[in-house]
Amino acid sequence: MTRLARTDGLTDVQQEILSTVRDFVDKEILPVATELEHRDEYPTQIVEGLKELGLFGLMIPEEYGGLGESLLTYALCVEELSRGWMSVSGIVNTHFIVAYMLKQHGTREQKDAYLPKMALGEVRGAFSMSEPALGSDVSAITSKAVRDGDEYVLTGQKMWLTNGGTSSLVAVLVRSDEGHPQDAPPHRSMTTFLIEKEPGFGEVRPGLTIPGKIDKMGYKGVDTTEMIMDGLRLPAAQALGGTTGRGFYQMMDGVEVGRVNVAARGCGVARRAFELGISYAQQRHTFGRPIAEHQAIQFKLAEMATKVEAAHAMMVNAARKKDSGERNDLEAGMAKYLASEYCKEVVEDAFRIHGGYGFSKEYEIERLYREAPMLLIGEGTAEIQKMIIGRRLLEEYRLQG
Repeated sequence: MTRLARTDGLTDVQQEILSTVRDFVDKEILPVATELEHRDEYPTQIVEGLKELGLFGLMIPEEYGGLGESLLTYALCVEELSRGWMSVSGIVNTHFIVAYMLKQHGTREQKDAYLPKMALGEVRGAFSMSEPALGSDVSAITSKAVRDGDEYVLTGQKMWLTNGGTSSLVAVLVRSDEGHPQDAPPHRSMTTFLIEKEPGFGEVRPGLTIPGKIDKMGYKGVDTTEMIMDGLRLPAAQALGGTTGRGFYQMMDGVEVGRVNVAARGCGVARRAFELGISYAQQRHTFGRPIAEHQAIQFKLAEMATKVEAAHAMMVNAARKKDSGERNDLEAGMAKYLASEYCKEVVEDAFRIHGGYGFSKEYEIERLYREAPMLLIGEGTAEIQKMIIGRRLLEEYRLQG
């Protein structure tokens, strides 16, 4: 265990879980991550290992076969996984968000049907809000569900589904105007539907197509896809919670905990970049001594370590706030914003420390340099986080009278 990113007040069970995940990362992920990433290869063997560890059911209640752990425990595991390879954490994180939404908002029948299989990793989840013509502006969603007897017919195109191909259950947000006044705010006429599908690409069920993987700059290995719904028929019972019009709130609840986990990813990637930077600085010699002895490099290392510590502390605070049952959109927004920005800066400083070798694919820092930018966008851009933070601060500090 290193000096940085320690978390006080953990139980013996939490410490044992983290120790197990850390060992798995060191032995099973770090040795193969860069090679798999360069080939854009899905880490099947790693995923099987995660299933054996029970990580797909970490926050699923024990009554459904999960471990019933807290958001803090989960976030700290995500931090460790991201230290090894951020793509692996993405495979787990989207699954976790769907499981969380089911736990919080699903009907008893939906929980019984999906959570036990999700805890085992037999059913793996993906969730979908974004569309080709929109990103953060969720109110502009055009995908729609139209009632037809006891079914809904879904039509539209979705974008940026992590686990889009490998998942077998997708939570998708669409418009469902039926039963809602035309002048109602857009977010009150949205519904989350649960779509069962076959893993893979092409037509994965009648009316549903996953075209293929999107070729990305980084964040490789994990499949990121589009999703096309063309006359997709679903029973009305597949609406999350058994009712329409609640989808926006359900998704935002999921994204809120997702932001804690994006912050955890940023902490893990930044910590790995620091480890690589401080190690290389002690091996590389210039002017007759290790570059770590040059004041300019020591200043960089000091700044990097401070950013790692600050981001970790804010991430832990946001997770504990949510675990306590309190509203945490302010803390989650701050943690996601700070951790992603600091991650980018720490990775770049480690890249600079490596000099020309940082530009070589033989060195791990090259991979981190391409992965860090995704955190600036995922689960809401920095601008969206600042908007959330600003609004919440005005609520807290509004002048009276």
